[in-house]
Amino acid sequence: MTDATLARYRQSIDNIDAALIHMLAERFKITQAVGLYKAQAGLPPADPGREERQIERLRQLADQAGLDPEFSEKFLRFVIDEVIRHHERFQER
Repeated sequence: MTDATLARYRQSIDNIDAALIHMLAERFKITQAVGLYKAQAGLPPADPGREERQIERLRQLADQAGLDPEFSEKFLRFVIDEVIRHHERFQER
């Protein structure tokens, strides 16, 4: 037995999940370019000041959008940590 309303909700969720994956992939393409540039320019892989400004900005956006700012910060910190890890790999080359 399939509930049509539930199926529609789930289809919307699936579409949003796909969009999130594509957006993250695009974000990481850009951050890879940043990491390569930083390595070539002799810049450090991390920029704590920018990270903090981004987290604060996205916490505010999350609050305005009705999303838990704590959740958005945890998510962004996870993404930032992964980006820094990639940037560090460029520094090792």
